[in-house]
Formats: sequence, structure tokens, C-alpha cells
Amino acid sequence: MITVLLVIHILIAIALIVVVLLQRSEGGGLGIGTSGGMGGFMTARGTANLLTRTTAVLAACFMVMSIVLTILASRPGPQQRSILDLPAAPAPSGQTGPANPSAPTPAPAQQAPAQPAEPASPAPPIAK
Repeated sequence: MITVLLVIHILIAIALIVVVLLQRSEGGGLGIGTSGGMGGFMTARGTANLLTRTTAVLAACFMVMSIVLTILASRPGPQQRSILDLPAAPAPSGQTGPANPSAPTPAPAQQAPAQPAEPASPAPPIAK
């Protein structure tokens, strides 16, 4: 479900970018949304109102989708686990080495150093 919502969210984001770029800015900008290329279909004012409303609707949908995805992602429940979290598969019966020969072999576990023996008590010198 989250994957479907993420795809819809991405499509809304792309549509929002396109609609914003179509709008005429104060400095001229791309100005693709002007009525000069529309062949008299809509007036400049009608095009501006349509793009402004479309931008507002897409922005509202984008914010709602962001909040919904945040809530769904933070819900406790069965979390999808990464394949890196799973234990390694046992080696096939005929194979004795590691399953991946290119993987480095683990170092043997280091044992604690042996405790030194107690020093002997000093003996008196031997006279000759």
C-alpha cells in the first residue's frame, strides 16, 4: 500500500513541477502557459486562473500525501526486514567451505591470555 502511495506522491510532485513551470512569472520566465500559443482557446486571464488553481490543488494533495505517508511509515506493526537482517543460509551438504568463496573468512576467536604462574619465593644463596 505504501508503495502505491509513494508512486502517486511522485506523480503529484512531477505534475506540480510542470504546472509551476507553465505559469507566467513577473520576469517572463518560461511563459509557456500564455494564450498566444493556445490559438484563442482560453484567454490569458483564464489560463492564469486555471494554472493557479491547479497549482493550489496539487500543492494541497502533495501536503496531504506527505502527512499520510509519514503516519503510515511511523505506525508500529509488521516491519519489512532487509535481507541483510536475515541469517545466512546453511551451506549445501556437499560444500565444506563458505557459500561465497570471495568473502573473507572470519578470523578465529581470540582466547584470553593465560595467567602467568606465581613467582617462586626467593631461596637463600648456595654456599660453595
